[in-house]
Amino acid sequence: MGEFKLFDAEYKFLDIIWELEPINSTELTKVCLRKLGWKKSTTYTMIRKLSERGFLKNENATVTALVKREQVQKYESEALLEKAFDNSLPAFLAAFLQDNKLSQQEAEELKEMIEEATK
Repeated sequence: MGEFKLFDAEYKFLDIIWELEPINSTELTKVCLRKLGWKKSTTYTMIRKLSERGFLKNENATVTALVKREQVQKYESEALLEKAFDNSLPAFLAAFLQDNKLSQQEAEELKEMIEEATK
């Protein structure tokens, strides 16, 4: 699977699974009711759909993710960069930093990432 496009509800659902996996599907329905307000049928529909798309595995009533959170985050960030900023990381950072301030620690972490990426 090359594409990790998820709708917001799907991402929130996967986020729960990434946090708790492996998780029993019955327990997952309880967590989804509490955190998302979903009925049992909604949770089971989401399990089925994301399993069909290759995101999840539901075996013996145990749900696990087949993709990592980092894979989805990488895909989503690259898609946003391409769609909204014409693949320009400096344009993205300029837009992001326009109304946000970085802490000294965040600035240092970014400097280290940039240095590592340019090696």
